[in-house]
Amino acid sequence: MNAPQPYLDLKLSLNLFQKPPRSLDETESACLREIAGRQARIEAAILASPEARNVLIPEATRDARLEEIRQRYSKHEEFLDDMRQNGLTEEALADAVYRDIRIEAVLERVASQASEVSEEEARTYYRQHPRAFTRPETRRIRHILVTYDDAAQKQAVRTRLETLRARIRTAEDFAAAALEHSQCPTALEQGIIGTIRRGQIFPELEAAAFALAEGEISTPLESPVGLHLLFCDAIWPETTLSFAEARAHILDHLGKKHAKRRQKAWIRGQLR
Repeated sequence: MNAPQPYLDLKLSLNLFQKPPRSLDETESACLREIAGRQARIEAAILASPEARNVLIPEATRDARLEEIRQRYSKHEEFLDDMRQNGLTEEALADAVYRDIRIEAVLERVASQASEVSEEEARTYYRQHPRAFTRPETRRIRHILVTYDDAAQKQAVRTRLETLRARIRTAEDFAAAALEHSQCPTALEQGIIGTIRRGQIFPELEAAAFALAEGEISTPLESPVGLHLLFCDAIWPETTLSFAEARAHILDHLGKKHAKRRQKAWIRGQLR
């Protein structure tokens, strides 16, 4: 069973360009034709292989995949209209989806023949990729935000925050002050922004947030949205996972790489 060309073109066009073939320009269309031709040869070779023999897919599996596609449309008429615009019928789509699932099943069968990841390979990967297993420093930060409209208001807000800062001694004090004074929705959450790492808040606030000691409050700080007081609730220093902690993740990651290599090598063999 050959995949209908409109279906293959549609699938690849959406994956490559995030739009249907009818919306492609001349350069994109030429690229699509080249890739679709190569993909059609690969898919035909997969289904003609000995590994594809006796690979049958239950109709229920196909129907579930078709239903997922239909659910993307609010009305069945919209689904049918889109199929027509892309040169497809419901029957052609069902055949193509069944074919796709068969190909997936064959490739899964091939992937299952990949070599297992050895313990030494996993340990070598761990040693060679130390940053992959480093958890950056994180902090739980609270804030009070007050906005202003002009320079005079800005100075008044700064004075107000300085006064607040002098009164705050504990996280509970800060939570009460945030509820009363902060103009950020986090006021209802005791001023808690959340547990953050570098790169997650305004740059104007980040340096101060990561310089605070636990339980310390900042001076008034300016960001694009107003003036802030920051409070550091807790600090979790940068840590590195041990090999034992990272082992399961490494085995899974390398196992997937082995499977991909096995699939690519097998496909090359079918195309000879």
